[in-house]
Amino acid sequence: MRALFLLPAVLVLAACGGGQAVRDFGSGLGAAATAPLDDFNLRREYIPTVLLQAEANPYDLRNLNQCTTIGAEIARLNEALGPDTDEPPSPDNPYLSERAADAASKAALDAIRDTTTDFIPGRSWIRRLSGAERHRLKVQSAVQAGRMRRAFLKGVGMQRNCAPPAAPSWFRPRGGSRR
Repeated sequence: MRALFLLPAVLVLAACGGGQAVRDFGSGLGAAATAPLDDFNLRREYIPTVLLQAEANPYDLRNLNQCTTIGAEIARLNEALGPDTDEPPSPDNPYLSERAADAASKAALDAIRDTTTDFIPGRSWIRRLSGAERHRLKVQSAVQAGRMRRAFLKGVGMQRNCAPPAAPSWFRPRGGSRR
């Protein structure tokens, strides 16, 4: 059944000529095919140090007494988490055909990942016993802490009248901003 779904996704990729989507598909193919390694806890997702620090103390303001240092910390979090929801969308995929190719690439990779993990009997138990599920929850917790810290720091930046990126992108400092 999944093979029937995979074929149209690959055809859409080829028809759209989605250059970046094809490159993303190629780079994600190895990870999708080796997904069982995650289930057996033989391969783990890396947690960036900035997220572990955020998890340990999300409201830490040591050495963040200037707008530039707040902005630098937010930039580190953006590097680990991706852009914040207040950021404008990137102009990387302006065409509908490119967005369709990206969606087809993601669907094809999901189908491959599902196919490679479906053969594992008792997959949820294996994930629990191997520690993979515990690590997945640790990753989720670190990402949530990083998002919370980024929001907190942007609020601090607004309070201190900082210009973006030390504050949300829509915020305009009163008078002159403190850098």
